Amino acid sequence: MSHQLRSVERLVQGRPTSDGAGVRLTRVLTQNLQRRLDPFLMLDAFANENPEDYIGGFPDHPHRGFETITYMLAGRMRHRDSAGNEGLLGPGGMQWMVAGSGLIHSELPEQEAGLMEGFQLWLNLPAAAKMTPPNYRDVPAAAIPEYVTADGVGVRVIAGRSGDVAGAVERPLTEPLYLDLHLPAGSRFTAPVAAGHNAFAYVYRGSVDIASTTVDARHMAILANDGDAVEFVAAAEARLILVAGRPLGEPIAQYGPFVMNTAEQIEQTLRDYRDGKFEAAVVQAL
Repeated sequence: MSHQLRSVERLVQGRPTSDGAGVRLTRVLTQNLQRRLDPFLMLDAFANENPEDYIGGFPDHPHRGFETITYMLAGRMRHRDSAGNEGLLGPGGMQWMVAGSGLIHSELPEQEAGLMEGFQLWLNLPAAAKMTPPNYRDVPAAAIPEYVTADGVGVRVIAGRSGDVAGAVERPLTEPLYLDLHLPAGSRFTAPVAAGHNAFAYVYRGSVDIASTTVDARHMAILANDGDAVEFVAAAEARLILVAGRPLGEPIAQYGPFVMNTAEQIEQTLRDYRDGKFEAAVVQAL
């Protein structure tokens, strides 16, 4: 089956910032790109070896109206939420949390030294599902499906489907695709991406060529909606994530950790938070 390969619309370099209790990170997908990369709201990349840059973690904070996907490359992070649930994220593991109608949670490092590296991706929920009960799922590294191509490319399927391999999570509302790709020197990899779905690639090691455009480390390539696949070519070893999803095409109203469709819904969210309704959240397994 032949594919029409997507080109690179533009390159974006992440913006250094801090969040939580002073955690240093790179904000790659910022608020001004939410429309273009709908249904994705934010992507943070973090890679710190100095404990002072991550040790404070992300103490108790609320969310409503979207999903958070935390994927760890190195280090350990402890999750706790307002329903008493708890989980430990380790190297290669992932947590998929649906904030839905609202909850309070924390993500705190469970290490005092060494490398802490990974990503947090925010995925929007459609209007009809924003007030769904919160739920989450911890997925250890061994439970994330992976395979190696004939060209030696390692593919971890975090969400969606790659070839005949179904990912650890499938979400029919936005049909997200989330792959972690390890390309050895001299390799290439073609990934089908549904026509009409918004997509981007973020290179976190080395560099790759996409349709004759070189994408260096710590850069995001926003892929044009001009095909149904993307091809990566690596002259030297490279690692990247590929993310795609079906756009919702709905209004976005964001106030910090709350993402709804209207200003009135944000005001109601703030009232609910002040009234302690998030503290009574009952979180179910995803």
